[in-house]
Amino acid sequence: CRCQAFRGMFSQGPVGSEDPPGSIPPQGPFILGNVQPEVFLAVIEFLYTNSVTLNSHIALEVLTSSVEYGLQDLCKLCVKFIKDTLSVEQVCEALQVSVTSVVRCVGSRYQCPGAAVCWQAVVRTQGFHELSDAVLVQVLRSDRLAVDELDLVQAVREWAHVSSAVLERPVPEVAALPVRELRLPLLAPSELATLESHNQRDLLIPVESIAAAWRAHALRKGSGVPSRLCRPRRGTRPRDHHRHLDPHAK
Repeated sequence: CRCQAFRGMFSQGPVGSEDPPGSIPPQGPFILGNVQPEVFLAVIEFLYTNSVTLNSHIALEVLTSSVEYGLQDLCKLCVKFIKDTLSVEQVCEALQVSVTSVVRCVGSRYQCPGAAVCWQAVVRTQGFHELSDAVLVQVLRSDRLAVDELDLVQAVREWAHVSSAVLERPVPEVAALPVRELRLPLLAPSELATLESHNQRDLLIPVESIAAAWRAHALRKGSGVPSRLCRPRRGTRPRDHHRHLDPHAK
């Protein structure tokens, strides 16, 4: 009664069967080979009781199953549990799931699941290096990141080198989307000069992006640069030139 997916499974005969409407439905067994027993037991518990017992080892997998079976209430319970118990090591895995699964389940991206943990620590975890480029883009678009831009550039560089080795593709290619979200105009001239020197080794950042940041310094305003790239994040360390990037500053 609670799951339309199972209702359909139990009421239809095997593919290709010619049983007339109203005949006794098949008795199974029904093989669900893509879910672990402990995870499916949590789903069953929810179906029978409208509640669920979760732990940190299964919560993300139960969340994925809740999306697969269209159980929106279970999905919301999982999201709440994950947000309440998230550890630094789990943040990136939760982010990966949030972009691929939760959006379809609850209709919109919920509050960044890493909001209550130290992002300075998160960007150094293995999970961060294993993020897909699409998820990393979503992370870098956030104004809530409590990380300075210079540290984010280094984190993205390390992520790109790991992804390059795993995917066997050049660093500039795997990092093409995420580097567009780096807010280079926030860096001081000395930091930008050092970045430009490091960039000659791996070509992580397009020359055009670095040139645009230098232009913002020369013109003392963010002209020609998307406004989001001139907006300090929660963790951005103040620099003297930031006042010139604010379009409302006098």
